[in-house]
Amino acid sequence: MNGQAAQRDGRSPAEDSVSVVAVRAAGEADVDVAAALFRGYLDFYEVDIEDPDAPRAFLAERIAKDESLVLLADVPEIGTVGFAQVYRGFSSLSLKTAWVLNDLYVAPAGRRTGAGRALLREVLRRAHEAGVSGVQLETAYDNTVAQGLYESEGFVREEFHVYFHDLG
Repeated sequence: MNGQAAQRDGRSPAEDSVSVVAVRAAGEADVDVAAALFRGYLDFYEVDIEDPDAPRAFLAERIAKDESLVLLADVPEIGTVGFAQVYRGFSSLSLKTAWVLNDLYVAPAGRRTGAGRALLREVLRRAHEAGVSGVQLETAYDNTVAQGLYESEGFVREEFHVYFHDLG
């Protein structure tokens, strides 16, 4: 479908590409494919991992213990191209459960397919369904592509400063 046809039926070209992406929750059988994407995410952020098995073990433990929600994005004729990982938390200010979208990554082969948008929308759909107060995320200051996606889906840049004290 070209952009003109997408506009005629009320959808933008980006929304049309999202419709071909299938998003699903990862289970224990998906750990290897999810771990490969997770490794791509860590490489993107230039995280140096000494043990090459550590990302897989970390993700496998999160899935096995139901400590995070891991979603996978499948694109026809390409395969599984993206993942998102959400942690459940709490908001003292709203006195409710809140979610942290900690990781969202689309492999180079899956970029511009709508996979990132589909993952983001599925996180928001599930959060709404679960009745959480909101979804929080962070991204690098220079990751303007991701920032554009988040803002186009209704995320608002907060005026808080984020601090971190590394204990490792």
